Amino acid sequence: MAKVKAEKVKAKKFTFDDLELILLSLPTVIWYLIFSFLPLFGLLISFKNWRVSGGFFETFFTSEWVGFKNFKYLFATKDAFVITRNTILYNVVFIIVNTVLAVFVAILLAEMTSKLKKTYQIIILLPFMISMVIVSYLVFGFLSNDNGFLNNTILKALGKEPVQWYMQKQYWPFILVFVNAWKVIGYNCIIYLSTILGIDRSIYESASIDGAGKWTQIAKITIPLLKPTIIMMTLLAVGRIFYSDFGLFYQVPQNQGALFSVTNTIDTYVYRGLLELGDMSMASAAGLYQSVVGFICILTANLIVRKLDPESALF
Repeated sequence: MAKVKAEKVKAKKFTFDDLELILLSLPTVIWYLIFSFLPLFGLLISFKNWRVSGGFFETFFTSEWVGFKNFKYLFATKDAFVITRNTILYNVVFIIVNTVLAVFVAILLAEMTSKLKKTYQIIILLPFMISMVIVSYLVFGFLSNDNGFLNNTILKALGKEPVQWYMQKQYWPFILVFVNAWKVIGYNCIIYLSTILGIDRSIYESASIDGAGKWTQIAKITIPLLKPTIIMMTLLAVGRIFYSDFGLFYQVPQNQGALFSVTNTIDTYVYRGLLELGDMSMASAAGLYQSVVGFICILTANLIVRKLDPESALF
């Protein structure tokens, strides 16, 4: 009996198929090692007083170890509060607005019977394919102080004075939310649309026979069946809540100093600290702070979802 069990648990011999799988996975493994795991070594810069004194490794080993002093300096200024506030609030608004609009547009597309349905799907996805640098010039074309469409056409027709858009910070929270929604709704919409199209049509036919109208079918069938996808997309968005779109907050406002209080996020702060101020230690500390808090956010959000609906949790 023991001999039979031993034969059953005998290790499988290495075959040519196993070698093929290893070779296929090798590029991905190398990519992650170089671009994901190797840079983790740089986290130690957050705990050093970085002073260039030669090459990278020479500088790394000769720079003074200061512990958490870089984090102390970061939180001693108002910058930590501003960048954390902006990053969290913007991303929370993005998640809510983009989810509502993407689900709404997906339902509209699912209900369409026109032959142009595929064309509409392609058109709505196009903004997602455009570089944020190009988007920044499109926004500039609308908001330029001298030649912008809004100042020269809309406001002039209404008899209003031109607005210095890139000097008036009160408008930019709304502008950034609009630009972000315009750019990413198409991608999210396609994901929700694929879920809707996967719903068994017989459910809708049965509901229609029972007298349920379109709005009732959407409220009682479509949205409840979309719930797992919505939760999954929201969890993934929460995991990136401390990762702001650098192009949106840096390129679109044209890096205007008058707008820093409403456009400065963790990503733009790290960029300015590293390239414009040359403070690598402070930039690394802000980046590490971003990663740790973002990791805590995704764990917390997943824990809450697991308590409410275990089947919808990521892990």
